[in-house]
Amino acid sequence: MKYMKQHKKSPTAIIIAGLFIFISVSFIKINLGADEPVSSGFLADENNLDVTSISNESTLSESDNVMPIYGNWEHFTSKNGLPSDKTYCVRIDEGRVLVGTHDGLSVFEKGAWTTYTTEDGLAHNGVLAIDVSEQTGDVWVATMGGLSRFTAGKFENFNQMNSGMPNDLIYAVTCDGKDVWVATGGGAGKYNTFNKEWEIFTEENAPMHEPWTYGICSGDNKIYIAAWGGGIVEYNKKNGQFRDYTDPDGNMEIDLFPDDGLVHDITTGASWADGMLWVGTYFGLSRYDGTRWKGYFDHDSGLASNFINYIKASGKYVYICTDKGLSISDGENWVTYTRNKENFSGSAEILMGTQKTEIPLNPSLSHNYVLGVDMKDDMIWVATSKGLSRGEIINKEDMGLATSD
Repeated sequence: MKYMKQHKKSPTAIIIAGLFIFISVSFIKINLGADEPVSSGFLADENNLDVTSISNESTLSESDNVMPIYGNWEHFTSKNGLPSDKTYCVRIDEGRVLVGTHDGLSVFEKGAWTTYTTEDGLAHNGVLAIDVSEQTGDVWVATMGGLSRFTAGKFENFNQMNSGMPNDLIYAVTCDGKDVWVATGGGAGKYNTFNKEWEIFTEENAPMHEPWTYGICSGDNKIYIAAWGGGIVEYNKKNGQFRDYTDPDGNMEIDLFPDDGLVHDITTGASWADGMLWVGTYFGLSRYDGTRWKGYFDHDSGLASNFINYIKASGKYVYICTDKGLSISDGENWVTYTRNKENFSGSAEILMGTQKTEIPLNPSLSHNYVLGVDMKDDMIWVATSKGLSRGEIINKEDMGLATSD
């Protein structure tokens, strides 16, 4: 286990530094497309794919041995229900869709939008992450100014002043049984909903280089924390012990030795599914099967960009949100969705082994700067810096695409 040099920081310094990094690295890149036109919200027509004989009745799900291909994209913006075009996250909860925006929490249910803001009791209007408790159905909302629990139509808020939460700037939240975990600008936190007590994990009591944490997930009876400059910090729920995973070569500019471990120590998110831990960084993607690490980059795979904002694993697939589009992979095959700058058309670029196929899409994603994603059944929702996108799986057999063995 490798521990890095510890640094003590005041809460004020942590908040300022965390906000500075978040704004300078993410928001500046978001605003690069500020002058581009914004969709008013429309349903893609039946000709949105430049192929023939697409059957909406015969779709392929994740259980099939093929990569999911999404089309029939629809856009949602401030012109048709959202409070802001800047959408940071999305979470599907049964028959409703929860969306975190720059100006509040929006809920799409039965074809209509409802928005909740600080006037309704939300801790802060900037909503960065959302999760739903499988035990209680409570919605936990991570904001730029605290954590909110939404239950029975009311908000309960947690911050540094009224609880033991580590920091008010919350980048990620995940529900794990009775516990709610948060990744914040001042460390990771665990809230026990039974005894209503907080535990805080920082560089003082965990193998973190700095207290800034950007992602958190659960899997295999462990909690995985994406720590800024500290790789992945693993918390074993059985014994309460920590283990860290960092880039073994210690080089912050390149991955010196391929597949020797995590591709980079600047991690932005983690997601576990189907026996695999996937890790997003600002310099590439990593996969860990419990024994071996595998790294992926935009120059040697179908990854849209090495700059990864968020990842979501589901079954054998991982959905990767980057600054240049949305990529989906099973570790061998890839599909990447991008949008043209001049209009809302774009393409799905498919890489299966060495075979490349490009499918024109009109429309495609709302924007190439992708910040969040969630999927259920045949539907996918994508949060971008210029609106929310919704797509559905289309039939690949009708497009003449080969399936992977």
